[in-house]
Amino acid sequence: MRSLGIVALSVMLGGCASVTRGTTENISISSTPSGVEAVVSGMEVPTTCTTPCSVVVKRNADISITFQKEGYEPQIVPLSRDVQTSGAAGFAGNLLLGGVVGMGVDAATGAATDHKPNPVIVTMQPSVRARPAAPKKPRPPAAAPEAGT
Repeated sequence: MRSLGIVALSVMLGGCASVTRGTTENISISSTPSGVEAVVSGMEVPTTCTTPCSVVVKRNADISITFQKEGYEPQIVPLSRDVQTSGAAGFAGNLLLGGVVGMGVDAATGAATDHKPNPVIVTMQPSVRARPAAPKKPRPPAAAPEAGT
């Protein structure tokens, strides 16, 4: 009887999606060209990696990635959070097993969500540099006055 009570309590305290999917996910990051610095913000500690790379983020974090490389325009890619089919199934499983407490855990941890886009792929654009002014064409020499007129 005691074991049954512990199992029932464990089910009620943990959200189904939190248990089946976890509260973190891997974000894959790549770029053309490779070797671009990717600064991932929205984490407890901002993280920097060089593409191609991947980072582990909390599912409930508001993430954006800034790409920067000398000679290229910087790009910022904000990630959105979306409830996926497997996350929705885990979240719905709370109705059967976890109840309102399980739903609250999943909602608080973001366990039912995934970040989009994933993988994050960017094509860097070359910087627009100020073009040097075209050299001025020399003026034709002034015509010499005609002699004898």
